[in-house]
Amino acid sequence: MPALSIQPRARLFHGHVWVYATEIKARYGNPEPGDVVQLQDMRGKPLGSAIYNPKSQISARLFSYRRQDLDLDFFIRRVERALRSREAAGVDTSLCRLIWSESDGLPGVIVDRYGDHLVLQTLTLAMAQRQDLLIQALVQVLSPRSIVQRNEGNVRKAEGLDQVKGVVWGEQPDPFVVRHQGSAFHADLLEGQKTGLYLDQLDNYQHVARLAKGRRVLDCFTNQGGFAQASALAGAADVVAVDISDSAVALAEKNAAIAGAQVKFISANCFDFLKQQESSGATYDLIILDPPSFTKTKASVKDAMRGYKEIHLRALKMLQPGGIMATFSCSHHVSRGEFHASIEDAAVDARKTLRRVTTYTQRPDHPILATIPETEYLTGYAYEVIASW
Repeated sequence: MPALSIQPRARLFHGHVWVYATEIKARYGNPEPGDVVQLQDMRGKPLGSAIYNPKSQISARLFSYRRQDLDLDFFIRRVERALRSREAAGVDTSLCRLIWSESDGLPGVIVDRYGDHLVLQTLTLAMAQRQDLLIQALVQVLSPRSIVQRNEGNVRKAEGLDQVKGVVWGEQPDPFVVRHQGSAFHADLLEGQKTGLYLDQLDNYQHVARLAKGRRVLDCFTNQGGFAQASALAGAADVVAVDISDSAVALAEKNAAIAGAQVKFISANCFDFLKQQESSGATYDLIILDPPSFTKTKASVKDAMRGYKEIHLRALKMLQPGGIMATFSCSHHVSRGEFHASIEDAAVDARKTLRRVTTYTQRPDHPILATIPETEYLTGYAYEVIASW
């Protein structure tokens, strides 16, 4: 097996699984792109097995601390282990992220399950080269009716891979409706955002809805209306939901009708809507802010912080004592501390005193590894406005 010698100060020695090109001291055995390589320290001590791609800034990704090849038996074991871990966490495994990349020991592999249908992403070269083996493993363990590949995005480009999508196993699924805790969602596995739904927020819809009973609720960046539906079904007095996408609003209206949730949907830019509502003197009892990622790179974090500060400030100005703001960030480039700082700054400018109600994170089907901060990307807080001292 080819080998890579790793620099002493690499993140690998602190529990991470990524090896950057600058952290490789030497290469042995002429490893080819996509090969499995053995990682070793400067003294030649084995560190584990990794996939290799010199074209990527992340040149190696550890997937086992033992000497291990990527054969069918390996993929079957990893799929079975991922399934067991979600069952143990109490996740509805008929609607979940079944495999999440490094968090499940399969770097660059994502598998989302929608009942009898699977959506597969192979975002690293080595896994893309072995996609047929992975499909065999998924079919053997899960017996799906279909597997759709959604191999798109910048990660594929960084690995030198083409952008492709389509059915790779079974029949082509038409768009269909899935139900979760009373709410309804349209899943379009070939054309929908992400792989069809934002699975990482499914539990948070219910968590936030527990605060909604009897309240006037504003749900900004509603997308398919997850928070709005859950709030209405939980007994909110009134629910308004806003999104800039006309198609998303139309779909959210259909979802709410199926679920029997009374929601007023508005197609508008949420920044403009919040500004207009604040200027008009409107007030709400619960404001939910779940924007798409404001930054895809570290270089634009400052712009993202300005965006978070603005929506927090607008929201807080429309909340009276007893009102609650539930807010989320889904970018791992924005740290929990930075995100929270935007809330603090907005509270100071709005002259509001906030008391924390709870914190939110991603669903357990997106496991967080202690030594890989990139696996924790979804941050959320609920704060109540209290009377000034």
